Amino acid sequence: MSRSTNRPKRAGASLLRWFQTHGRTLPWRSTRDPYRILVSEIMLQQTQVSRVLFFYSRWLKRFPNWSTLARANNAQVIRAWAGLGYNRRALMLRDIARQVVERGVPNTREEWQKLKGIGPYTSAALAAFSLHEQVMPIDTNIRRVLGRFFDGTPFSVTDRSSWGKKSAEIFLNTTRYFDAPQALFDLATLVCKKTPDCRSCPLSSQCKAAPKFLSGRVRIPRAASPKPHERRHRDKPHPDRIYRGRILALVRRVPRGLDPKTLGLKIDPAFQSKLDQPWLTRMIDRLIADGMLEYKNYRLTLAK
Repeated sequence: MSRSTNRPKRAGASLLRWFQTHGRTLPWRSTRDPYRILVSEIMLQQTQVSRVLFFYSRWLKRFPNWSTLARANNAQVIRAWAGLGYNRRALMLRDIARQVVERGVPNTREEWQKLKGIGPYTSAALAAFSLHEQVMPIDTNIRRVLGRFFDGTPFSVTDRSSWGKKSAEIFLNTTRYFDAPQALFDLATLVCKKTPDCRSCPLSSQCKAAPKFLSGRVRIPRAASPKPHERRHRDKPHPDRIYRGRILALVRRVPRGLDPKTLGLKIDPAFQSKLDQPWLTRMIDRLIADGMLEYKNYRLTLAK
């Protein structure tokens, strides 16, 4: 049998052998319940696994299934999400639950993607981990691994249209294909990092980028990919999302509501009314438009 014919099985088998020994034990990996998998996927967006572990179990105690979450109002959801950040994710997750309760649980990747709030990556993840379809969810971390493995690109920032088919041939060509995406996630997190440990990588003998890194000639940039642009007001030390989070946290602690006139110095010790009040007003308006706050009787409260 030719070397090229053996190559897919060798790579897939090597990855899974490594995963069996080094893979992380995470609660959402021990279930095929699409609800629990979706909760983990939404929480893991822009949040480290170590933080998600605590919030995941707490959320499931409060909202154990689609129906309990679908019945929750905005304030209940925002309170349960407290501490995770990017609060719009919580309302989006609740809105997805309402769609599932109304339409039924999707049975294919295509059906998942028809739901508002479910994009290509999340639908692929649900298809792979819940339905055990032979699909490869490609997030930022897996994109880095595939870019190095297939193209020899040390720091890839864009997808290649061919990666889906190639990864299916190489990593999903095994009886345990449903473990391959999780194995690649862990490989990206533990080995194929910004500065990779190619000597301990199970794929290094076939990875096109490994010789470049092992030669020591690859210059490691300060940032492997460009940082997303975030809105920031004049000379403030943090982007607006940090201050919106502070506003939400303050309102969340006071059930009777807060006078918006008192918020400035509470969220920013350097707040100057003349320069910063319009900025504060815009942030409050945005939180109201996003369904997180409401203005009633001259006070701000969590939206119902």
